[in-house]
Amino acid sequence: MTQLKQNVQLRSFYPEIEPFDHGMLDVGDGHKVYWEVCGNPKGRPAIFLHGGPGGGCGKDHRRLFDPKKYRIVLFDQRGCGRSTPYNCLEANTTQHLVADMEKLRRLLNIENWVILGGSWGSGLALAYAEKYPKHVSGLVLRGIFTLRKKELEWFYQEGASFLFPEAWDRFVRILSSSERKNIMHAYKKRLASKDKKTRIEAARAWSDWEGETLCLIPKGEYKIDESRDEFALAFASIENHYFINNGFMKDGQLIRNAKKLTGIPGIIIQGRYDVVCPPTTAWELHKNWPSSKFVIVPNAGHAYNELGTLDATIRATDELAKKRRM
Repeated sequence: MTQLKQNVQLRSFYPEIEPFDHGMLDVGDGHKVYWEVCGNPKGRPAIFLHGGPGGGCGKDHRRLFDPKKYRIVLFDQRGCGRSTPYNCLEANTTQHLVADMEKLRRLLNIENWVILGGSWGSGLALAYAEKYPKHVSGLVLRGIFTLRKKELEWFYQEGASFLFPEAWDRFVRILSSSERKNIMHAYKKRLASKDKKTRIEAARAWSDWEGETLCLIPKGEYKIDESRDEFALAFASIENHYFINNGFMKDGQLIRNAKKLTGIPGIIIQGRYDVVCPPTTAWELHKNWPSSKFVIVPNAGHAYNELGTLDATIRATDELAKKRRM
């Protein structure tokens, strides 16, 4: 296990870059996913998987790789970001997203790629790598989230509530005492309500709860405002859709199947004080994938852009730029 030293100079984002190619890939079922490629057209292929599910990609995600060494692929998963239709839950499962990645790989004529995924992106990366290991040349996984029942109940039923009681009160305030017995299902009903005000209220509360718990040291007050209501609704609805279905996977399958990753260079990055995705999941993954490198960031929570976590991520992608499969 590696623990980052606190007296080293921290690495940060690479300079801003723009895509040299982009498009909309028709993946079937009425869905089209947005994709883009930036960096070095002849560089080592890599793909970034955003969190949520439902979060979408941002400009800073391009900057997690050395643009001189990598051919960097990003895409917005079904129902979010620039993909269409927006906030669509139909034909939107982990298996669909894995298939979308494979279609995108073939479209771009990539033999294998490095995968960087954080939070939900780490779970999707594992699902893809365990099905298509020959097409994965390396993995960088941060804030591990595998959608097991105990992980979901920790954050949405009881556990994280003990550490953020005031934020938790705001999260459950809109629910009745009976609804609080199964919070994810109560939110499902509200997010699907015919009343727009009810849907927006639930989406804001769901998104605010996650936003308030992301960082070890909060960066000011977090609150979704009405200018981002449509984002909040898609984010909350897609997350809830996946979570009440345990990611459309058998409980614990991503960790049990980690043996399929043998031979793939892997780096697991975990904030010591991650409340959203506690370190126990990352540690269990590492134990089932002993060839992986386990990096604990001592002064970080869950967010990818906390200084120590960002440093560890940049160092990891730099390391895999020159490391090949065993």
